[in-house]
Amino acid sequence: MKSRGKVDLSGFRPGTLVRGRPRWVEAAWLCFQGLLFGTWLPGACWRVRLLRLFGARIGLGVVIKPGTRVKFPWLLQIGNHSWIGESVWLDDLGEISIGSNCCISQGAYLCTGNHDWEDPQFGLIVGPIVLCDGSWVGARAVVCPGVTIGEQAVAAAGSVVTKDIPAFEIHAGNPAKLTRNRVLGSLSSSSD
Repeated sequence: MKSRGKVDLSGFRPGTLVRGRPRWVEAAWLCFQGLLFGTWLPGACWRVRLLRLFGARIGLGVVIKPGTRVKFPWLLQIGNHSWIGESVWLDDLGEISIGSNCCISQGAYLCTGNHDWEDPQFGLIVGPIVLCDGSWVGARAVVCPGVTIGEQAVAAAGSVVTKDIPAFEIHAGNPAKLTRNRVLGSLSSSSD
């Protein structure tokens, strides 16, 4: 029988992790996040300003709810009028790009880093996450490294998204699979 090997975490090296800023900037961000940003203090405008101060590229009208966590703000880009719900974790060891008019619902986890399970030292693998315009990540959904969620696509609540979701598709489950297409109707008012 062929030897399967063993995991040896003593040899782990972050490898592909590019922090993007000096350690003192990262330390300053961790302090601000712990004392202010990630708290339950109300208000979105000051959260946006704080992220911008640390290098995030954020458009107009963005709403960031209390309890949100961001690993490295300088690896985050958010378009106009997008919403980040309560307790969302943007674990951006790599780039996270969120388009305009996107919604990330409460408790969602976007993770750009993983480990190579075939590597005895558990080497780090980093892949960007892209949310195209109008996409929606449901409450408590998990989006894995290297995933793109297409324009107007939906990752339903509680889904684990390991592969790209094409435009205008709704995916649900673990792993997330196509359930149906998203059809957006026009808002119309009728007068009687």
